[in-house]
Amino acid sequence: MDLNNFVRDIPDFPKPGIVFKDITPVLASAEALDAAVAQLAAATRDLKVDVVIGAEARGFLLGAALARELGAGFVLARKPGKLPHETVRAEYLLEYGTDALELHTDAVAQGARVLVHDDLLATGGTARALCELVEQLEGVVVGCAFLIELGFLGGRSKLAGYDVSSVLRYDAE
Repeated sequence: MDLNNFVRDIPDFPKPGIVFKDITPVLASAEALDAAVAQLAAATRDLKVDVVIGAEARGFLLGAALARELGAGFVLARKPGKLPHETVRAEYLLEYGTDALELHTDAVAQGARVLVHDDLLATGGTARALCELVEQLEGVVVGCAFLIELGFLGGRSKLAGYDVSSVLRYDAE
């Protein structure tokens, strides 16, 4: 199945000049959703992960399903103040601003094999922050997996040294 047919471009969202890649049509189709999870799992199964970590909020959508497919646990990376237990925090730059994510301090066991997941790799700031959080907790980032990669933004370079995979890649705006 060609998942490109299920990704919708929304120009000038969330601000002028940004072309947002909308994955809601992927999620709305049982067949496309199954294909997305299957393709992410196929790309990462050999990493033998213990935990998939997904970034709020779209990283939750496929991340939990991917974790289930891989026989792994799932960890939520949330915006500051949203997790009820003691947390660690990392700030990062987005392609259109700044943000931060937090993990519970007990979310990743020492030495756990962790797959970082988000729906989209753009500038790499979110994924790099997730890698840093995992490493603060003494987990091992064994890979980063994305449904979509915006290759023209160069986010993969911020993840140098990590195994990076994406199902869909766009090399032009």
